[in-house]
Amino acid sequence: MDKRMYHIEGEKLHEDGKIPVKTLGDSGEVFYELALEMVRTITKNNRENKPTVLICPVGPVGHYPIFVRLVNEGGISLKNCYFFNMDEYLNDDGSYIDKSDPLSFRGFMDREVYGRIDPDLLMPEENRFFPNPEDPEALDRKMEELGGADLCIGGIGINGHVAFNEPEEDLSAEEFVQLPTRVINISRETLVANAIGDLSGAIDAMPKKAVTLGMKSIYAARSIRLGVFRDWHRSVLRRAIYEEPTSAYPVTLLQNHKDCQIIANSNASQKAF
Repeated sequence: MDKRMYHIEGEKLHEDGKIPVKTLGDSGEVFYELALEMVRTITKNNRENKPTVLICPVGPVGHYPIFVRLVNEGGISLKNCYFFNMDEYLNDDGSYIDKSDPLSFRGFMDREVYGRIDPDLLMPEENRFFPNPEDPEALDRKMEELGGADLCIGGIGINGHVAFNEPEEDLSAEEFVQLPTRVINISRETLVANAIGDLSGAIDAMPKKAVTLGMKSIYAARSIRLGVFRDWHRSVLRRAIYEEPTSAYPVTLLQNHKDCQIIANSNASQKAF
C-alpha cells in the first residue's frame, strides 16, 4: 500500500481516483444529497409507474430526517416502494437483538422513518425488509424477484466494510463480490469504532454478531451512493479510491461498479495527516 495517498489534498481527489468523489461543505450537505438521491429515484419511478427498490442503511442516518420531511411536504407516495435494510445486530445465539434496544436498526427505522411518514404516503409493512438470520438469502431472492435495487445508500466502515461485509482476505475479489446475505462475526475494528460512536466506548457491550446484506446484492444495485463525513473517513476515503480492488478492503471492489459515487464533506476530504 502506498501511504502517500494519505497526504493527497482534497481538491485533488477528483483527478485520478477510481471511484468518483463529490465534495460538499458540511455534513448536512452530504445528508441532504443522500436524501435527494432517494427522492429523485422514487419520484422518477412514480412518474413512470414503476416500483422503486432501495437499499437503506442505519449508519449513516443523518439523511432520514431530511428524507421524511421531503416526502411529507412534497406528498411523495411511497406506496410502490420496497425498502431493503442492509443489516441488523444479533445476539450471541444468532437471534435479532430486541427492537427496543437503542442499537437496533429495526427499532430505529420504525421510530425515526416509518413512524414519521404520513400514513397515507407510507408503503405497506410487507414492502419493508431486513435480512433474516434464519433465512438470510431470502432477502437476495426477493430483491432478484423485484429486478434488483435501483439505488443503494450507505457508508464505509473503518476497515472498508460496506453494510457488515467485513474483510475476508482469503477470498479473491471475484469471490467476495458474489457473497450472499449471511450471518457474520463483527470484526474487532468495527466493534471498537461502533462502540466509540454508539456506546461511549463500551466495547464489551457491543453485539458480536450481525446479519448483513451480501456484497452480491449491493454490487447489483444500479446506482450506489456512499456518504463519508467523519475524521477517520479521511483515510478511508483515500483507500477506497486509490487502493487496488481487494477483499481485504471491501469498498475498493466498488471501483468497478458502473455507477458508484462517494459523497464527502469538507472534513473527510482533508488529507489524513
